[in-house]
Amino acid sequence: MVDIPVGKMQEGLFVKYIHIGGVVATYWVVSILTVFVNKELLSSQTVNLDAPLFVTWYQCVISSAVCFSLSMLTRWFPTIFSFPEGTPFSREVVLKVIAVSILFTGMIAFNNLCLKYVDVGFYYIGRSLTTVFNVALSYAILGQKTSVPSMICCAVIVGGFWLGVDQENVAGSLSILGTCFGVLGSLSLSLYSIYTKRVLPYVNQQIWLLSYYNNVYSCFLFLPIILLNQEIPVILRYDKIWNVTFWTLMTIGGFCGLAIGFVTALQIQVTSPLTHNISGTAKACAQTVLASYIYSETKPWLWWTSNWIVLGGSTAYARVKQLEMEKKHKRNQQGV
Repeated sequence: MVDIPVGKMQEGLFVKYIHIGGVVATYWVVSILTVFVNKELLSSQTVNLDAPLFVTWYQCVISSAVCFSLSMLTRWFPTIFSFPEGTPFSREVVLKVIAVSILFTGMIAFNNLCLKYVDVGFYYIGRSLTTVFNVALSYAILGQKTSVPSMICCAVIVGGFWLGVDQENVAGSLSILGTCFGVLGSLSLSLYSIYTKRVLPYVNQQIWLLSYYNNVYSCFLFLPIILLNQEIPVILRYDKIWNVTFWTLMTIGGFCGLAIGFVTALQIQVTSPLTHNISGTAKACAQTVLASYIYSETKPWLWWTSNWIVLGGSTAYARVKQLEMEKKHKRNQQGV
């Protein structure tokens, strides 16, 4: 047995921590950038296009095009590029994946609609019920029971959500429509997460392949919704439709949407799903502070208290789940 010098071990750990820190920092930057870019696209005077579903559809087109290009490059240069093999136009694939793709379409549509009608600062509160829906739907669909401490944490999150909504109303900036879209976005995300677990084995646990399928199908699923929302006349009347700056910003938004999927999967890979949840919660808090600074928003202390309540409830929930998993792991090791 060869002893590894302590210095070498410490050096190895240092490099590992730097790598993890770099991945987490990249996730924060990409995620926050994506939110601000989407806000600019969806409700700024610079763009001023009242067609949020069209904007979301174009982002799916960009993501699909990038995935298709990577798939082709992998076929042509397999030693340089690596992308999971699969075709989205197989009848068998469509039948297996379409239900998840419908939820994916709803999720990103509701998220962007929420962001259109609410401020970036309130976006975190508006989308804060994902954990609560995860618990409720896991029980309703999968039959998974939840511990009392976890339910208490969910109650705290709901309390923070209601306080945040109340404070937005007091400030006169509450958008009922935007808040409803936020709740529907949280519900869609929870359903999507649950059904994704069922579909992933079919695509050999390849998250990128499922993302490719979802974006391709969403390109088609969005078209009738755009028609029903009467966005086509709005797009045709848009005075910047041939503006290079507009399409550049739209394309950046598309790449951001694809990048957030990649860095999310990467953060989970180098850390854990639980650490990812904690990182995402802390990122959302930093995002709220940054939005308040950028947009020069002054909020009362009760408004900030609602954010801290949701943050505390979410962090406590993550900690409770961590302890429960550790306890379950020990029982399994002991054969209990």
